[in-house]
Amino acid sequence: MQSLTVLGSTGSIGKSTLDVVSRQQDKFNVFALTANRNLDLLVEQASSCNPKYIVAANKEDYASLADKSRTAGLNCEVLTGEDALVDVAQATEVHQVMAAIVGAAGLLPTLAAAKAGKRVLLANKEALVMSGQLLIDTVNQSGAELLPIDSEHNAIFQCLPEKFSYGQLQKSGISKILLTGSGGPFLSNTIDSLYDVTVEQACAHPNWSMGRKISVDSATMMNKGLEFIEACRLFGVSSQQIDVVIHPQSVIHSMVQYNDGSVLAQLGNPDMRTPIAHGLAFPERIESGVKPLDFSTICDFTFQLPDYEKFPNLKLAIQACDSGEAATTSLNAANEVAVDAFLNEQIKYTDISLINDFVLQQANIEALDSLDMILACDAKARQLASSKVSELSQC
Repeated sequence: MQSLTVLGSTGSIGKSTLDVVSRQQDKFNVFALTANRNLDLLVEQASSCNPKYIVAANKEDYASLADKSRTAGLNCEVLTGEDALVDVAQATEVHQVMAAIVGAAGLLPTLAAAKAGKRVLLANKEALVMSGQLLIDTVNQSGAELLPIDSEHNAIFQCLPEKFSYGQLQKSGISKILLTGSGGPFLSNTIDSLYDVTVEQACAHPNWSMGRKISVDSATMMNKGLEFIEACRLFGVSSQQIDVVIHPQSVIHSMVQYNDGSVLAQLGNPDMRTPIAHGLAFPERIESGVKPLDFSTICDFTFQLPDYEKFPNLKLAIQACDSGEAATTSLNAANEVAVDAFLNEQIKYTDISLINDFVLQQANIEALDSLDMILACDAKARQLASSKVSELSQC
């Protein structure tokens, strides 16, 4: 029986994780659930899986969460704050940690889980974007396992040879990693039409059901850019060893191209329960609740190269990847601020890339050798981005 902490249980990945676990109650039990603001859903989830702890990210939510827990008749301990997130991620009783907190907020508990030697199911791409080398070094030093849950990186992982060594593509007979992306809701739009995009339009992904922030990132293709950076950090490869391929059907989740001309691809319906189940049970396979592909209903597979003029955020992310972690940390922070401003209708959709470009140009590209330096870089970038938001919102 594996004990699991779910960081970010009320988000789309967290909810899918609990769905998979509910189908495998003889294999997994839930130690802790954590949430940001959706306390009602957190309590509802706890009523179903009976964790030892429920955690709210904000300390000021303690009284509210404790009251909701008592009303629901829960028999679990209520904790709040960043220290509590770290505690339930590194607790001795925990075997696996689903790292699904969106954004930089998930960095510290994810690092804590890695330092404690857990199996880390990584759905928080920012942990690698901001502190890739620190996380990889921590995993290696502690003996933790780091398994990718993003559908693309999980697909790459499944297509790599069993004895793949970090950073050794050529020795493994690999020529390229092919990172696929749907292109989001605006793949067929003209550039001019993007100036008037609404929040609702940007959040309406054609294939995947995701949270609002990630949906906007998918629309701008920043999500693919962050995944590009993540793939470089996760597999120890350079930007020249990864190609982005637009595949609107989202059936092929990524591919690995070998020196002999072979290309291995991982296919499946666009449902995050598949990579979640793969990570939870690895190296075994368990039932996830996802229907297998019905090839009689698939009309075609199409592919195209990304349009960097229409999706400048993707180009910015690749540039940042080549510049190092100060650049990728700054870009990620700027994007979080910009997307939040767009969701709150302070700026236009096209302003997101303007803010990201502005902050990246201002970034001090230096080596980030510690967590304190990473967090300081993140804070500075947020300040710059916020100032640009204020300027644009008055236009």
